Amino acid sequence: MEATLATARALAETDIAAVLHVGIAGATSLETGTVVIGSQSIYCDVLDPNATLPRVARLTPAAWLLTAMRRALPDAIVSPIATAARVGGGDGHPVEAMEGFGVLRAAAGAGVPAIEIRVISNDPADTDRSLWRIDDAVAVLHQTIKTAVPVVIESSAAATHITAGSRSTSHEVPS
Repeated sequence: MEATLATARALAETDIAAVLHVGIAGATSLETGTVVIGSQSIYCDVLDPNATLPRVARLTPAAWLLTAMRRALPDAIVSPIATAARVGGGDGHPVEAMEGFGVLRAAAGAGVPAIEIRVISNDPADTDRSLWRIDDAVAVLHQTIKTAVPVVIESSAAATHITAGSRSTSHEVPS
């Protein structure tokens, strides 16, 4: 929740062309240190499947932003990334993290394109957190950020120019 609020506040106070949300994640079948570009952000904490209120449970990044990240990070895996409040709460999705959906949802609400990139640090099934390789994942993340940020800046400038100033947003996928 705090990441969502901080993102919404920053987007309201500043003219931001794009959001690059980065962090570490867990995965059941990917090696530690694997870079993952989110093809979708999936919210897994909607607990009432019988609710009748409309809700958004999936977001996709702007196509130009996904293309730019794939070009910048050619060895990265492109996969949906689940957002869950608890470790292991990713509803069987191969990659799970926290905060991603909220950050992308805040960006979508502000009309700002956003994408999520994660580096795998652990298997969510490992309850012994001493097995998690957070330091290794963060080291890979630092290198990934050095590559990704300039590409986001360059690509967002090009996308803004191409669309004559209109903002392309993350696409909401109805649940």
